Amino acid sequence: MDDLRPSPAQIPHRLLSDPRFVHAVQTRDFTTVFAMAREHGISYYRIGETSGMKADRVSKVARGEATVTTLDAIERVADALRIPGALLGLAARPWENSSPRPHPESDDGDDPMNRRQVLRGALAAGLTTTALAALTESRQPVDLALTADTSPADLSDLETAAEAYGYGYHGQPPTRVLADLASDFVNLRPLLDSPQPVATRIRVCRTAGQMSGMIAIVLHDLGARKEARKWFATASKAAQESGDRQLHAWVLAREAMVPINYGAPQAAALLAEQARQAAGNRPTAAATLAEAVAARAYALSHQPDRAREALTAADMLMERLDASARADTWLTHGEQKHHVHLSHALTALGDTPRARESQQRALELSAPTSTMTRSLLAIDAAACFHHDGDTEQACQRAVAILAALPDAYRTGLVHHRALDLYYSIPAQHREESAVRELHDVLAA
Repeated sequence: MDDLRPSPAQIPHRLLSDPRFVHAVQTRDFTTVFAMAREHGISYYRIGETSGMKADRVSKVARGEATVTTLDAIERVADALRIPGALLGLAARPWENSSPRPHPESDDGDDPMNRRQVLRGALAAGLTTTALAALTESRQPVDLALTADTSPADLSDLETAAEAYGYGYHGQPPTRVLADLASDFVNLRPLLDSPQPVATRIRVCRTAGQMSGMIAIVLHDLGARKEARKWFATASKAAQESGDRQLHAWVLAREAMVPINYGAPQAAALLAEQARQAAGNRPTAAATLAEAVAARAYALSHQPDRAREALTAADMLMERLDASARADTWLTHGEQKHHVHLSHALTALGDTPRARESQQRALELSAPTSTMTRSLLAIDAAACFHHDGDTEQACQRAVAILAALPDAYRTGLVHHRALDLYYSIPAQHREESAVRELHDVLAA
């Protein structure tokens, strides 16, 4: 017997790149979903016909007078409008593997340049709910596809892009770098969808691990630690599937920096230990990073002996690194980065003479455009004054640093590092004028 069910009322593909629509789908806000579908030419009657709902009920949902709550109804709407199951928290729908993909040159608004503009626009106002929904929409397809096979299509271009992103911000606002990275990351999806030889699969997964790890780094720098952890989870999955233990160690060590910088050093120490185990004892960038991060975690959790042991190991590995591992990128461990880690660990240990040496060396090696790194080093230097008994000087320096920063850098990691300085000041000194000024600047 012929299948007499009506064909689906497929939404335009560009809607799946619209942050407002994606957020509505992810929160199961069918009022917005139905209203936006109608704005794009799909009538309430058509939605009802294909989803098994009455047209007047669809209209009521669109007006906010009714809701779609049952699992069966949600699945029928997903199938009717061809909304991928993952966006609704469902398993992949039966039609997803067989649905034709739009031609890359089709004028449906989903080309890479348009997607990049959408991300930049969403992120321009900061890490809002809409912006995070757009980022999630970039991550989920690749995250879900990491269990599939791959195709080599534009792999070389994406590997080159990942290497270029590894050189950091280069004076660009973090949100701009985040938008570009997430836009290119989505281009890995077709490479993860087509069967290919194992060697190609490894390359794609490695690139996915690098890119998602770098997205996590930027989110961490911006203060979105929960989102950063989600991207690190994707990076870890990709690294493990690639079989690259050094990449996995790098991801774990980088992830450990989230709890280090946001007040959970013991959790950071656990991640750093996992990174050390994954990296092994060979002199690699990941192994050196893992030791340096472990030193910071132990210093902050008041385990000075373990911190100094990790510092010694980090220095020994650093001396043995080859030139390629010493490059100044997010994916390697250059001398500048090494001294940035040492600065924080030694400052936390109260070893201010050595901390100042590392701060000075790191500044000498930092580009003038390295705004965030220079700010963090300056706050470490201010904290050294506090450790040496000059709390007034420490607060004045921290206030000057924060006041001189562009808005895009005054939140997130830099703000939290300055907050750590404030909280390290004993309560009996909180009413002193310099300390109050630091408090007011942080509160603002």
